[in-house]
Amino acid sequence: MNIKKISIFLLLIAMMVSCISGCNIINKADDVSDNEEDIKVVKSDDEFEVTTDENMRNTVLYYKNENGFIVPVMRKIPWEEGIAKAALRNITDSPTVREDINAIGLEPIIPAGVGIKGMSIDKETGVCNVDFTDDILNYDTEDDEYNLVKGIVYTLTEFPSISKVKILINGKSNTMKFGTKLSQALLREDINYMAAEGEHASKVVVYYKSTTNGEYEYYVPVTIPILAPNANVSSALQALFDGPPEFSGLYTDIPGGVALQGIEVNNSIAYVDLSVEDISLLKDQATYDAMSTNIGLTLEQFNEIAEIKIMIDGQTLEEAGLDLVDDNAIPVFANEY
Repeated sequence: MNIKKISIFLLLIAMMVSCISGCNIINKADDVSDNEEDIKVVKSDDEFEVTTDENMRNTVLYYKNENGFIVPVMRKIPWEEGIAKAALRNITDSPTVREDINAIGLEPIIPAGVGIKGMSIDKETGVCNVDFTDDILNYDTEDDEYNLVKGIVYTLTEFPSISKVKILINGKSNTMKFGTKLSQALLREDINYMAAEGEHASKVVVYYKSTTNGEYEYYVPVTIPILAPNANVSSALQALFDGPPEFSGLYTDIPGGVALQGIEVNNSIAYVDLSVEDISLLKDQATYDAMSTNIGLTLEQFNEIAEIKIMIDGQTLEEAGLDLVDDNAIPVFANEY
């Protein structure tokens, strides 16, 4: 009888232990289910990677559109050691990269099959040496060469530790197929340069817009030669309001009937004074926001400017009768995808 009691007691203990163990498994499964929303599948060139938002890095990458313009796009890519190499892989032609960016009408700038043989960054000078395989010469036109070099330099110099880029091909400083010399480290300059007839003394970067089949819009930085001896805020904004070069296929977010009257920078604030044929042109918040962003992107190149305030015929928005929200901030980046 005592043996039976002991057996029953031991059986009850075993059942309790089993229940506790089973309850723990269910709780763990619930935890996984609760966190599932934070886990995303991110495509890489080789395989699918499971990663969380904490392991992603906002990175500005440069692609090209169907008209041959280089376009900056801020994307989230998985963080890894040697993130600069990862950035280059994300602008290299591959089925995965094409699938990711074809939807917005952009193309990778580095030819398919290009490998990176080595990369180093001099912490003192900020010069990044990157050595590619000779597949990097697999392009067809002078424009392809220009975009290839500019896209690599601009993508890498988005990283604060890199100020110049020295491109090597199989360890050598070659001259490329259409004459681009790689003997010196290259600076970040002259993106989408638009040559102009006649004299010019300096140049500014102006953000115009482009589209793919009228469905996706994106900002395009264009280097414009100007007569002013030095690049300045007035010349840059005037180029924006004058509109893009003819036959470029580009446009702006400045509504017709809105013109630039002047600009003054005081205590890091750019006061942009506009004349408006009909005040109703700016009553729509989305129209105003787009115009303000276009102005802000063009002024972002001037380090002395931290905020923008738009005026109408010398009046504030409120004084001009416009009930609009304006955060006055300089945009951090042009395009996000």
